[in-house]
Amino acid sequence: MSHAHDGTPSVTDEIHDNSWSANLEGPAHADDRELVVAQAREAIEKTTAGNHVNLVTHAAHGHPEMYLYEPLRERFGDRVDLTYVDQCGCGGHVVRARVSE
Repeated sequence: MSHAHDGTPSVTDEIHDNSWSANLEGPAHADDRELVVAQAREAIEKTTAGNHVNLVTHAAHGHPEMYLYEPLRERFGDRVDLTYVDQCGCGGHVVRARVSE
């Protein structure tokens, strides 16, 4: 299933039965915080329980705790554990989302 937001391709078309990274720092992401949130949700939905996805967000939106954590907790509740990993050299941020059953 490929779902797009304003013509932006999906972050992944497959279910990940392993830990992986979702690139949410492209030019379209810089201009659209809603796209970052939508694709972060999609990445978590496509990560099997027991694994994690590193959500690599664009620097344009600042620290992800300010805009990303709340919508993800609203959607997934206790099924997802969010851990801030680090700021990238390019200014973006990495949040590890571990999925439980």
